[in-house]
Amino acid sequence: MRKQAATRQSDVLDVLNQHDKPMTAYAILDQMKVGEPGLAAPTIYRTLAALTEQGRAHKLESINAFVPCRCAHETSVPVLAICEECLAVEEHDGAQLLPQLTALSQKSAFEPTRHIVEIHGRCQTCAT
Repeated sequence: MRKQAATRQSDVLDVLNQHDKPMTAYAILDQMKVGEPGLAAPTIYRTLAALTEQGRAHKLESINAFVPCRCAHETSVPVLAICEECLAVEEHDGAQLLPQLTALSQKSAFEPTRHIVEIHGRCQTCAT
């Protein structure tokens, strides 16, 4: 029996929230297959696409992994600081960046569909 989209999204978010590191779609699939052996990758990818579109999860394009959204971004920009050593991700509110990003986009008549900023480096724990 197929699960409804809202239930599937809740299940995927539960998996993301249980982990403190970004997860690939296949890592999520592996976790969920324990309870649903017939689950397939396209289902997870569709669910993650919906969650990112809704702003309930973020895709870290640079490492092809996902994290749950931990801030409200209706009028903001998520700024994700990614530690290259331990893969910890801190989410920050980049509201002050939105006007600048909008101005930059308008200069070239570019119409963004979403904003997300990824910063790579070392977290405080790994830097010491």
